[in-house]
Amino acid sequence: MTSSSELTHFDAQGQAHMVDVAAKQVTHRVAVAAGRISMQAATLALITSGSAKKGDVLGIARIAAIQAAKRCADLIPLCHPLPLTRVAVEFEIDAAANAVLCRAQVETLGRTGVEMEALTSVQIGLLTIYDMCKAADRGMVMGDIRVLEKHGGKSGDWSAP
Repeated sequence: MTSSSELTHFDAQGQAHMVDVAAKQVTHRVAVAAGRISMQAATLALITSGSAKKGDVLGIARIAAIQAAKRCADLIPLCHPLPLTRVAVEFEIDAAANAVLCRAQVETLGRTGVEMEALTSVQIGLLTIYDMCKAADRGMVMGDIRVLEKHGGKSGDWSAP
């Protein structure tokens, strides 16, 4: 189990605080996150055919995912507001699994990483798909949301096993 002294968002007294990143070097930082939403075959057909009642599901989900990355600090209390230099969101249809995969790559030139922005982007992209298709399928399931890789900063590169 991790103690509060090992967690960066707690001070020596165990109080939550925003991490001071002033002494960190400004570097190019990149994070890639992904996740999926599983659904009924008929729901996936609505998405792929473009015949969902609310419109272009993946186009709107892409815009929502980009907006989410930009608003991450407004949603997660201890996140630093970051000037993002790039947010790229891709969706892939997995017809065999009746699922849509979402992948977000977020970049900045800054003192702290963009993992939270990438994760928030993916989650909101998937939530937007759910919102747009819930009239047809309330049983959709989101999952496998995780950071795939990060680059930059003192800790360097990391990739999920």
